[in-house]
Amino acid sequence: MKAVIVEKPGSPEQLTYKEIPRPQANENTIVIKNHAIGINYIDTYHRSGLYTLPLPFVVGRESAGEVTEVGPGVQDFKVGDRVVYIGGETYSEYTEAKPASTEKITNDISYETAAAVGLQGLTALTLVRHCYPVKKGDYILVHAAAGGVGLILCQLGKYFGATVIGTVSTAEKAALARANGADYVINYTQEDVTAKVNEITNGLGCHAVIDGVGKSTWDTSLECTRRLGTMISFGNASGLVPPIPISILAPKNLKLMRPQIFGFLATREESKRWWGELFELLAKNVIKTNIYNIYDLKDAQQAHIDIESRKTTGKLLLKP
Repeated sequence: MKAVIVEKPGSPEQLTYKEIPRPQANENTIVIKNHAIGINYIDTYHRSGLYTLPLPFVVGRESAGEVTEVGPGVQDFKVGDRVVYIGGETYSEYTEAKPASTEKITNDISYETAAAVGLQGLTALTLVRHCYPVKKGDYILVHAAAGGVGLILCQLGKYFGATVIGTVSTAEKAALARANGADYVINYTQEDVTAKVNEITNGLGCHAVIDGVGKSTWDTSLECTRRLGTMISFGNASGLVPPIPISILAPKNLKLMRPQIFGFLATREESKRWWGELFELLAKNVIKTNIYNIYDLKDAQQAHIDIESRKTTGKLLLKP
């Protein structure tokens, strides 16, 4: 089968499109024929070596497709099931998957929608339902509000009754964030984010700041979090947040959280809970997918160049 692998960490040029052995189902695993593959920022961390994986490896953490093989011991899935998967090695025509990381999708959900909403949708949902349970009357700040997770955060924040403030880099991204639920949008290339947040919140700051950007927004995020508020750092788009003294949280009695999605999906019960809630919100049209582009699998290099340029919006997909 064809796949995209990394043999040496580095730039997008290290993504190699080549033929490798097709996986087979083993004890308690299934094989999925991928129809749509989600691109996520974590893929760039693995490729660059920021997050290390044993070499060589097939890139990717998310896909949607059909089950083509079921191994011994698997009871919940059968050949022909339509599924979405969050795990590993998805930039490929076929992926061996663990049933615990796989969920069935109904016929009314396309493979493209499933791959577009899976990892980013679950990330956004757990951020506003567990990390900080957003409620009516809250002010929340969403960095990179026109990105894949950012747009869903705007949608969910609005749905749960918060006043959503988003940060973006262009007028086009600002319009998209507003169309997806942001009440206020700050163009950080032209405006002082902290000053604007203080203006909007009467100097109090936000109940929660949700930051997937990392290093370049860390100080601003702390400044924009109100007393007794919650600061959530979940991504490193601009680089890793440097080591911090815990005492910086003391002046405003802040809560700090650094979650990862797989920590919410550790058991079958947890997985079914979060997937079920996500699918329910999708069915209600609370969550809407925003697919920026669908690339051929062989063009994964260009997809990584585009997502790292921060010129894209919404979700990027690969098609085998």
